[in-house]
Amino acid sequence: MNLKTQYDCLNIDWNRVSEILKKVNMASFEGDVHKRCFENSHTVIFVFDNEKLIGFGRAISDGISQAAIYDVAVLPEYQGKKIGSLIVEHILNSLPQCNFILYASPGKEPFYEKLNFRKMKTGMALFRYPEMMQKIGFTE
Repeated sequence: MNLKTQYDCLNIDWNRVSEILKKVNMASFEGDVHKRCFENSHTVIFVFDNEKLIGFGRAISDGISQAAIYDVAVLPEYQGKKIGSLIVEHILNSLPQCNFILYASPGKEPFYEKLNFRKMKTGMALFRYPEMMQKIGFTE
């Protein structure tokens, strides 16, 4: 592997971002929606193997005390190689003074627990498509 990281949204293939998120069962939006989401984020990171986009993540934040991590995704064939950890650690280091929240894909909680995230007792969510989010295991 020849890993490269990028910390801005220049020259990103947003359809590829959408494909990766769909492949890991995280999103169903088209590329233009993800482009707007990433461009409006406080922190972004994209990871490439040579020129192939293999993972990414982003955070929204007030830049002072609170942040939320979204869209951390790594192609399945690259999972287990510390790429997800690299993505999350970059986000955490970019906002060292902040508390972080996130919601993990069902079954991925152990990955975040290894990075010292803990389940919240009071976490709540209001989703646009509540039935779908319940069906895929995000809500009770």
